[in-house]
Amino acid sequence: AAYTYMNPHGVPSAGDWALDRYAAVFLQGTEGALVDGCTFDRLDGNAVMISGYNRNATIQHSDFSFIGGNAIASWGFTNETATDPGRPGVAIANAPEAGVDGTDGEHPRYNQIIGNTAREVGLYEKQSSFYVQAKTAQSNITGNVFFNGPRAGINANDGFGGGDEISHNLVFSTCRESGDHGPFNSWDRQPFLTTVRDGTPSMTPAVREIHHNFFIDNYSPQENVDNDDGSSYYSTHDNFMVYGGNGMKNDFGGHDNYHFNNVYGYVGQAIGFYDAPMLDGHEDKFYSNKVVMTGTNVGSETCTGTGKAVLYSNQYFTPTGNITECGVDLADWQAKGFDVRSTVASTPDADTIIGWARETLLGK
Repeated sequence: AAYTYMNPHGVPSAGDWALDRYAAVFLQGTEGALVDGCTFDRLDGNAVMISGYNRNATIQHSDFSFIGGNAIASWGFTNETATDPGRPGVAIANAPEAGVDGTDGEHPRYNQIIGNTAREVGLYEKQSSFYVQAKTAQSNITGNVFFNGPRAGINANDGFGGGDEISHNLVFSTCRESGDHGPFNSWDRQPFLTTVRDGTPSMTPAVREIHHNFFIDNYSPQENVDNDDGSSYYSTHDNFMVYGGNGMKNDFGGHDNYHFNNVYGYVGQAIGFYDAPMLDGHEDKFYSNKVVMTGTNVGSETCTGTGKAVLYSNQYFTPTGNITECGVDLADWQAKGFDVRSTVASTPDADTIIGWARETLLGK
């Protein structure tokens, strides 16, 4: 794959990215395609592109190194333009109104990204990842190891369809050439109509699960799971996440994101970036987590009015053994009926934290 930074790009959806539909291995219109045990080394563009209609494409047990663009990119179609160079000769109906309509199925579903290793990606295209998806749903990204990239390790450019599972991955040394986020990043600035959630057309996606991952935000440490710009319907649980300014982040109207049963090691604060209150009944939840903090404030949460994040049953650990929430001591905040059953104690030793991580990730 030659370098592609001077080739035509498109805006895959309402995230930050531009993408190009080129790769060493290009899949479009496939069912059950399998890439197994392959080596992708010193490619100047993308290594694998899953484009448009694909079902059950599997990329597994392969190694990616020194890649100019993305290791794996998945990008579906909706009819937002009258013509599309990715679909020459195809009649595109109802553009641009159909740009939010994903019910025609012209997108990847059930991608299986399993047991791969990737390093030194994005040598030329800095907006790149080990795995990025746009207009793609119900992907399974599990058991991969990724490190040394310029941006997020795993990127969801939109909330299209949902139903993805991201589990048992080791991701570290991301965002080495940029600021913001960390091992995982998402955007959700534009709703899409799909049938993924329950088989009927809906703008509400199925829940995405992020669980049993070991994430280390050791470069540009904002947070390990960055749910940015309206990202919604995420269930993030049973992860070990080290470093970062925040444990849980959500902003610009995001909602219905749950963090529970996670271990956060050496984060600045538990939650952050709550710049807009949520609607009642669509609040974020943060509960049953162990949070080892470098600061002494739970976070920048909405403290008055409606749409406050729901916190409870967390174990906070700080250098002083004390913590404040919404400008008052934790006990005073709890006396008002908030963050009930949560506790605070002094920072434990590293062996204790590692023991919690082992129990969370391995069950022992």
